[in-house]
Amino acid sequence: MPFWVQILKGMLRRFLFLLFPFVLFGCSSSQPVGAPMGSVVSSPDLPVSIRQDVYHQVARMETLWRISKMYGVDIQSIMDANGLKDRSSISVGQRLLIPRATQVQSIIPVYNARPWRYIVIHHSATHQGNALSIDGVHYRRGFPNGLGYHFLIDNGTQGKQEGQIEAGPRWIKQMNGAHANAAGMNENGIGICVIGNFSERSVGEKQLGSLVFLVNTLMAHYRIPPERVIRHRDVPGKNTECPGNHFPWAEFKRRLELGR
Repeated sequence: MPFWVQILKGMLRRFLFLLFPFVLFGCSSSQPVGAPMGSVVSSPDLPVSIRQDVYHQVARMETLWRISKMYGVDIQSIMDANGLKDRSSISVGQRLLIPRATQVQSIIPVYNARPWRYIVIHHSATHQGNALSIDGVHYRRGFPNGLGYHFLIDNGTQGKQEGQIEAGPRWIKQMNGAHANAAGMNENGIGICVIGNFSERSVGEKQLGSLVFLVNTLMAHYRIPPERVIRHRDVPGKNTECPGNHFPWAEFKRRLELGR
């Protein structure tokens, strides 16, 4: 093969890698992170044979492809169960029947569009919520792009499983956050909100495990050192208790170092 052809092929591979993210799957257990583009890592927590019909409420920026991967059900089966004509015919807030779903898998897309430098941990300071409901709250508070966080970790309320990881529209679009308007954290920090009020109680094990997995995944891909994983209260210029005095910060950082 001529030398100039090899150079062009190498340039094309790098260009495609920048355009398309690779996707990781996981739940609360630790998973390998450096998988090649297009590979899938799934949680072995439950046997594949355990399946049941469930309902899924569509959040902003969710596609049938993402939903099918979350539940281990092919797109056509979801379309048939809901009388859908084409893949784009779903709408925000719509309840979809997912036939014979497996344990839900959290999807973590990672991109090379911008150099994220920090990870900022928040709590919702509420007892329930999910990406769709908090998206609506943030719109009503005057956030023109809705949900201010990049990721949410659910607590088992409002139709989500405990420890489920939701990637918000700002993450899918690689937009600035609206979660810590000081020290450039909206521009440089990935905002992660754990649903719950940790000024009153501690974090559940499934949520904490998912947070460790998510943060380790992001740290590895964006080469973010542990000292740049901070609480909202640690952001210079912020006067807040977030993510709450009962958040097990020392245990969380210890488990980050262990990778699980």
